[in-house]
Amino acid sequence: MIKYEIEGGNLPVLICYPEPGEVLCTESGSMSWMSPNMQMSTNSGGGLKKAFGRIFAGESIFMNEYTPQGGTGMIAFASSFPGSVIPYRVTPGNSIIVQKRGFLAMEKGLDLSVYFQRKVGAGFFGGEGFIMQKISGDGMVFIEIDGHCKEYTLAPGESIVVDTGYLAAMTGNCSIDVRTVKGAKNMLFGGEGFFNTVITGPGTVYLQSMPIYHTAQALMPYINISAGANGKGINISLGD
Repeated sequence: MIKYEIEGGNLPVLICYPEPGEVLCTESGSMSWMSPNMQMSTNSGGGLKKAFGRIFAGESIFMNEYTPQGGTGMIAFASSFPGSVIPYRVTPGNSIIVQKRGFLAMEKGLDLSVYFQRKVGAGFFGGEGFIMQKISGDGMVFIEIDGHCKEYTLAPGESIVVDTGYLAAMTGNCSIDVRTVKGAKNMLFGGEGFFNTVITGPGTVYLQSMPIYHTAQALMPYINISAGANGKGINISLGD
């Protein structure tokens, strides 16, 4: 198994130390720093079909592969948003389903593919959309979480109700559905919307405390956007 460490607290960076023959894969533009003996190779990551599938799942069309030459290497991948980076050991029959843009890096040999919600209701109203990412195979994958990561292990038939955007990942045995908020007054004035996401075990659920979408919504009232001088450019400033 590839050696790694995660530093930085709430502003995490994943630092990996691959040995010769160990290859790390990530979407293009994700590398932060690396040792001089790391060699990069860019490809479509399994052909055009998988490349276009990654576009639908929120990733770039190309994948970068990093391989150490002549000895142990070092490569770092910084998270794109304050939060957490969690490692997950994928094994045959033990895949993981991840939110769009949640994939950070993985060992070569794993398969990153599109995961479609089987139930129409979950796709339309579950807050995660029809398309998520599925990582399967045998190896380590590293996942970005927005904010703090809370992990729950669900027994067979056990469920947890999650508000829109708070589901970061779940193991492949879990199922996802939606549940209508009961009561017209609760729907209209409760502030939680009309639907909640329901995750049912067996499996593990990874929840995030600060979804980037909710953070952007909270900041919007304090951001002023105006045209620049002579109508050229855009000025963005924080309000009071």
